[in-house]
Amino acid sequence: MSAPVRLQKYLAEAGVASRRASEDIIAQSRVSVNGKVVTELGTKVNPANDQIMVDGKLVRVRRKIYVALHKPPGCVCSRKDERGRPTVYELLPPDWSNVQSVGRLDYDTEGLLLLTNDGQLSLHLTHPRYGVKKLYEVAVEGRVEQEQLQAMTRGIRDGGELLRAQRVRITSASKSRSVIELELREGKNREVRRMCAAIGLIVERLVRTQVGKIRLGELRPGKWRTLTDTEIKTLLTQS
Repeated sequence: MSAPVRLQKYLAEAGVASRRASEDIIAQSRVSVNGKVVTELGTKVNPANDQIMVDGKLVRVRRKIYVALHKPPGCVCSRKDERGRPTVYELLPPDWSNVQSVGRLDYDTEGLLLLTNDGQLSLHLTHPRYGVKKLYEVAVEGRVEQEQLQAMTRGIRDGGELLRAQRVRITSASKSRSVIELELREGKNREVRRMCAAIGLIVERLVRTQVGKIRLGELRPGKWRTLTDTEIKTLLTQS
C-alpha cells in the first residue's frame, strides 16, 4: 500500500477494527500520524512513509490470508469452546492466530468453510445485501415430496424469521433416503436444519459444497488450502 488512503480504511486493513469502529477510535483521539493526534475522519495517510499509531502502538498492515477448509463434523467454529470440543482453528497453522471463519457451520455440519483476516471480504460474503450464494447438499430420511421443496422456496417462518432457499432440487431419491441440493443467499443460524425440521425432514448429513464460485471439490475433511489470487478477486466481485 503506497498510495494515500483514508486513515479509517488503513486501520481496517491492518486489522485494528472494522472501518466503522476505526472511525470511533479516530474520534476518540487514540490515533496519531507522525506523532500528531488526528481526529478528522477524512485524513489521508501514505502507509509507505507515514508512522501510524493507535494507543501508542505502531500499526502495520498484516499479510492477508485466505483459506478454504473442509470442516469435518464434530468440531466448532469458535476459537475456544467452553465444553472442550475440537475447533476448526486446531486444523490450521498456529501462527495464523488472526484469521477468523467467514460465517459458521454448526457442530454436526461439514463442508466448505472460508477463513481470512480480511474484514472487507468477510463482510462481503456474509452481509445479506450482497447475496453471495452458498450451496448445501442434504441427505434426509425417506422420500422428499415436491410440496416440501416448494415450501422451502416459498419461505418458512421459524422463530420470527423467514427462512427461504433460492433454489432446491433432488439429486437422488429412494424410499429410505433422499439427497437434495439447496442454494441459500443469506446465512441465518442453522437455516438448512431449521427448514428441514419445519417440513418434517430428518437430516442425516449436511455438507456445504460451495461459497460463491469456490467449490469444496476434492478437499478432504480436516484439510485446507490457500485461495488463488483469481479466486480472491472473484469472491470480492461476485454475488
